[in-house]
Amino acid sequence: MPVNFSDHDQHLVTKQHHNSIETEFYQFINKFKIGVWFLGIPSWLFGITDRSIAAFADGTLSITEIFQLLTTAFFFVSWLYLKPENSLDENTGCSYLNQTDKFGLKKRHMISQEYILPFPYFCQIYHLLNLKHLETVHKFSLNNLKILGINDFQTTSFGGIIKFTTLLDSPVNALRIWRQPIVEVDLILHSPYTIELSIPVYDNKRIIVIFYAFPLQEMEHQLFIEIYSDLDWPKPFLQILLHFASCLTLFEDLPYLRSLAETNIERVYKLSKFSQQANMLLFKRFIELYGSNKEKIKLLK
Repeated sequence: MPVNFSDHDQHLVTKQHHNSIETEFYQFINKFKIGVWFLGIPSWLFGITDRSIAAFADGTLSITEIFQLLTTAFFFVSWLYLKPENSLDENTGCSYLNQTDKFGLKKRHMISQEYILPFPYFCQIYHLLNLKHLETVHKFSLNNLKILGINDFQTTSFGGIIKFTTLLDSPVNALRIWRQPIVEVDLILHSPYTIELSIPVYDNKRIIVIFYAFPLQEMEHQLFIEIYSDLDWPKPFLQILLHFASCLTLFEDLPYLRSLAETNIERVYKLSKFSQQANMLLFKRFIELYGSNKEKIKLLK
């Protein structure tokens, strides 16, 4: 169902209007780049044809002419591989866990990490399902990534799916190695313990992060992080990068989780339940299904 932002909050309306303008601007830039790429194809073809005619005009081929033809052909093929992609990946897909068979999961599995953290389980869930934390808690690692808006929210029997558009605002953002400046990201609540983050990358490929959080004691929980990808990069190199990125984001989590653990969690639940912020929709869904009965979650585990 479509998400409507609160009419009474003028600040949110103004921000959404500004983000809409940013989205349109980056989409215009992307279309412009695609247009330039298409114009380049006949230009290169003309160059190859012109060089070929000039080379064969006298009936012989010199070393210099052969080198010029090969160089022109090489740059033309390189130009074809430089085709820009659409900023918003249309293949948003559904749950990676549901779509991929066991063999596919094993083949695309990159890394696993396991932690026991001295914070309540509900603090971790609140953090993972609050979209605003991508802009605040992970401001450094994501290099000022912005959430432009919520595109869709659907409830499921055991959770829900929220789709939101993110923007890499900085031209030197390291994440541009992985993905386009503007993409639609999926965050899926599969169960009270399982959360999936699905991020589009280049060539219709994705990086999938699966979080498993289990309560151990009142002030302790266990966190598993599984990352999958169908990128064609060398797997050992990709594993090193993903391990580093995962450790960095967890390091950023610790001060926030510690601060959250010191607050009144019940008050956080109540405030979130009646929140009108779109970035809290998935956590509100968690509260509807599981938040009011902690004993039920323990039994499910």
